[in-house]
Amino acid sequence: MDSVFTPDGKAGPNAKKNPGEEKDPHPLESESDRPDGGSAASAKDGAGAADRPDGGSAGDGKPTADVAEPTRCPYCESKNIVKKGFREKKEERVQIYACPDCGKKFTGQRLKGKRHPARVILDGISFYNLGYSYEESCRFLERRYGMKVDSTTLARWVEDFSDLCTYGRIREYGMKLYTANQVIQSSKMFHRQVYVYRYHRAKMELLLQDYKNRDFKPLKQLLDVVTTECPHQLFLNSARSSETKNVFSLDGVRISEKVNYAVRLAETVLQAVTDNKLRHDAVQKFMLANDSVTVATEVPVFLDQDDLHHMKRELGFDIPLTFDNVMTGHIDVLQVRNGAVHILDYKPDAAKQKPIDQLTVYALALSRLTGLRLYNIKCAWFDHKVYYEFFPLHVVYKKKKKARGRKRVPTVPPETAGRLEGMAAGFVPEKAVSNG
Repeated sequence: MDSVFTPDGKAGPNAKKNPGEEKDPHPLESESDRPDGGSAASAKDGAGAADRPDGGSAGDGKPTADVAEPTRCPYCESKNIVKKGFREKKEERVQIYACPDCGKKFTGQRLKGKRHPARVILDGISFYNLGYSYEESCRFLERRYGMKVDSTTLARWVEDFSDLCTYGRIREYGMKLYTANQVIQSSKMFHRQVYVYRYHRAKMELLLQDYKNRDFKPLKQLLDVVTTECPHQLFLNSARSSETKNVFSLDGVRISEKVNYAVRLAETVLQAVTDNKLRHDAVQKFMLANDSVTVATEVPVFLDQDDLHHMKRELGFDIPLTFDNVMTGHIDVLQVRNGAVHILDYKPDAAKQKPIDQLTVYALALSRLTGLRLYNIKCAWFDHKVYYEFFPLHVVYKKKKKARGRKRVPTVPPETAGRLEGMAAGFVPEKAVSNG
């Protein structure tokens, strides 16, 4: 297969690879992916003293649930909340909070009626949807968390979350294409900071079978070669798209707030994440393994001067970007759905942010790398509460407004009108000429 990158520094077969590049053995099994960053033995011992809400011992030996601490009351939205003891569960105990304003009690967990920790439940579902059997997934959970989960319990979790984890509907078809160890292609990229690129190969191939997505084969070609042909050298000293702000004109750009599964997925995942630095990675991994439209995460993209020249001159785009050689970025979440490619960016406090410039650069770069029309790309940013979407084409291409009102009928000068009358008087139609 020919490379989708051009030979002039855009990677090609002989492009230099990052000498520090490493293969991620498995996106959910590497040591660095464990919530505590340690071994299975340390996970078995439960949360450390520093991780417990009370900062000390769990008392009876049960670990305190490692759940994100709520910032406001879920009933009255008050920020005046206090800790009020613990609730005992089978494998852990959960911190209880009280709201003096409304008198309600609550916990930080939203997975009601579950005896196991939230992260154990979510990881178990992810292992299964990647293609492992119930028994294999349970062994992984025991090795990671030191908790024995039987296959019937895991099957019940999968069923309970089937409306949210929609990949389960096509899981059997994906297993016919790739084994559980092959379905996710991933690698670590050291681009001034560490990015973990992950690509769901089975999902991409299944989505291309939909007639609406028939034109997106170039996207698959790009994702297939990222791990081997990414020009890492371009990302070391380049302008960053995330630093681009207030450059594009937003005239005519419609930003729509929508209801989207990404919000529900983020809300479910984040209750099991206590370290804010792990939020991005946790949301990305869960979406990639469990929804039916996310095909890749942390996708590296770039624009150079030739790209800008082509889009300005040939396509008529208004792109007021200025940079020396190249501008780079990494797409948080890449989806294919409803006949369009969707670029998503997870932003904590999304309602207070507007990363339109950053996402527009991502869309332009992806369009140039794949050859896809910008018309077929949508952009959005989200968190666990809101989801905002816009068309990047409307940012760089403004439709010219047509003049309104009645059309003016051009007047004929008097001298021209006289000549026309004379010509008309002396003109005899051919059919009216007599033959005799």
